[in-house]
Amino acid sequence: MSRIRLHDLEFEPFIPEQELSDAISRVAGELEVKYADRRPLFIGVLNGAFFFAAELIKRLEIECEITFVKVASYHGTNSTGRVTDLIGLNERLTDRHVVVLEDIVDTGTTVRYIMDALKDHHPASISICTLLFKPDAYKQNIPIDHVAVRIPNDFVVGSGLDHDGLGRNLPGILRIIKNDT
Repeated sequence: MSRIRLHDLEFEPFIPEQELSDAISRVAGELEVKYADRRPLFIGVLNGAFFFAAELIKRLEIECEITFVKVASYHGTNSTGRVTDLIGLNERLTDRHVVVLEDIVDTGTTVRYIMDALKDHHPASISICTLLFKPDAYKQNIPIDHVAVRIPNDFVVGSGLDHDGLGRNLPGILRIIKNDT
């Protein structure tokens, strides 16, 4: 894949689809071991995590369930710093092992919001699992338990991540091309 334009920004290939696939398989292996004798409930955070959730879940041979919730904290290429309500959580979480699936964790604002909301439901445990993690941008003290790929603090698209609605369908991960002018 070569450079592409989404709205007003240009992106270049960054992480090939095969590298992502290998990383997702590794994380699936970690989860298989951790939850071998349990039945975790995976909660995918829409819209971005639906690709990651699908790829991860189909690699798991353990008994598990999946559901999805929706939150939002991005506008354009920047986090707004606030998160809207958690929409769509209808499952009983009391005494359940919950694994939150994120497409990307950067500042951690969304992770903090979700963790606070889920704790009110008294799960047995909550783990965070993400396709991409930006450790240089992270501002929370909540552990990110399972990370497929660590990346620098660049704006990225592809494999579920978007720029104002475009780019989610692109294979692999592309990063923004920064103009030095």
